[in-house]
Amino acid sequence: MAACGCGGIQPDDPRFRELDAFIDAHRHVRGSLIGVLHRAQELFGFLPEEVQQHVAQRLGIPPSQVYGVVTFYNYFNLRPTGRYTIRVCMGTACYVRGADKVLQAIQSELKIQPGEMTSDGLFSLEVCRCIGCCGLAPAIMVGEEVFGNMTDAKVPEVLARFRQQAQGGEPEPAVAAGKEGAR
Repeated sequence: MAACGCGGIQPDDPRFRELDAFIDAHRHVRGSLIGVLHRAQELFGFLPEEVQQHVAQRLGIPPSQVYGVVTFYNYFNLRPTGRYTIRVCMGTACYVRGADKVLQAIQSELKIQPGEMTSDGLFSLEVCRCIGCCGLAPAIMVGEEVFGNMTDAKVPEVLARFRQQAQGGEPEPAVAAGKEGAR
């Protein structure tokens, strides 16, 4: 197989067959595009151009329509993401309580900027407007877990928890709760 420059996704990738089965089951359901894109991202981890083209072709819609949906909703990723996505809330409550310092500490610890992934593929970093935990400000999410009352000093501890988890270890419950009971 020749390299395609598409993140290692080849046209004969078996995940396309699984995606096709999903599309075939939902093809005639009005508004199925978002559901199909969710399934595609579950299978591939992100939505590169090749996957978007495939979805457009199978659904019989213009690629521009697929791209428009992918870029409108920030749930969808155009680039590969790490095993754990870190979202730093920069909403007003979090920002005024020091989210910028938390973000700087994460960037310094991981040596990445928002929108990037660590070289080991473990972490991705994103900035978001609000995660709905204003009472716990500043707050971050790692995967689906919320860590409230964050400080730059707590960043190494939170990252260590997920590094340990990635190696098959059990995380300390006190870290998961942010030691302030925030979750």
